Amino acid sequence: MHLIMRPPEGRRRHISVGPYLLVAPTVAFVLLIFFYPISTIFVQSFLSPTATGGSTVGLANYQFVASDPVFWTSTRNNLFFLLGVPIMTALALVFAVVIFDRPRGWRIYRTVIFTPYILAVPVVGLTFVYLYGFNGIVNTVLRGIGAGGLSQDWLGSPSLVTTSILSVIIYRELGFGVILFLARLSSIDQELYEAAEIDGAGWWARLRFITIPELGTVIGFFVTIELITMLSWVFAYVYSMTGGGPAFASSILELYIWQNAFAYRAIGIASAVAVVLLAGMVVLIIIQTLVRSRGDAVSDG
Repeated sequence: MHLIMRPPEGRRRHISVGPYLLVAPTVAFVLLIFFYPISTIFVQSFLSPTATGGSTVGLANYQFVASDPVFWTSTRNNLFFLLGVPIMTALALVFAVVIFDRPRGWRIYRTVIFTPYILAVPVVGLTFVYLYGFNGIVNTVLRGIGAGGLSQDWLGSPSLVTTSILSVIIYRELGFGVILFLARLSSIDQELYEAAEIDGAGWWARLRFITIPELGTVIGFFVTIELITMLSWVFAYVYSMTGGGPAFASSILELYIWQNAFAYRAIGIASAVAVVLLAGMVVLIIIQTLVRSRGDAVSDG
């Protein structure tokens, strides 16, 4: 026989408000710093100025953006920069695995690779302006060794400028991935590698069946961070190297937003592009998360 204990009638369950009071400042801070600006931008994106000084509500800002060729050029450039994510991931994995084997001078290699990441983006950008300029160091060296035919206007050519900027982004962001992967490699149980060697597994087999699976979570984290970076954190690279030129050929969405918000004072247009960029980032992160979750499910199965 089971006894069921019931609270006395008329006695209410006490709910402690202490935990809610503790988290209330953090919740208020998040609402103030994040949700309030986002909601304001969303509202501003539907407001268009009138000749009388007022505002009208509608889709005029979105219609203007959809018909602006500079917006589409900026979008294509951001999407092009996304190609750097798999390149960075592959290079970071290779460098991390090689350095983890501790060849002679591995500490120096690690420092050289990671140092650009701790430098300010404008510093790296301006350095490569001197390297990639038409009369810069790269072209000077090419002419000096008799390969002047390979010299190009790396930052002044519309067909080369985005590739040149992408190479700088990869150069700086690569160190973050290498250090991240090295940290995870150092925590892998070395008995796995010892058992694989006893079974006759070579370097490639250990990389494929032990290293990469063990790095799966960290690789997913790095890819997510770099996807966000390529969409919303490359402003400093473009602004310090080309300013969006030549002829808007290297313009990106961040620069497009900045120009409309601060240079042209078109707050509504800037807000509309910001909403589009935010929506694109959310969709991309959701897709990446779903793909990663499906991959984890397959691995577990």
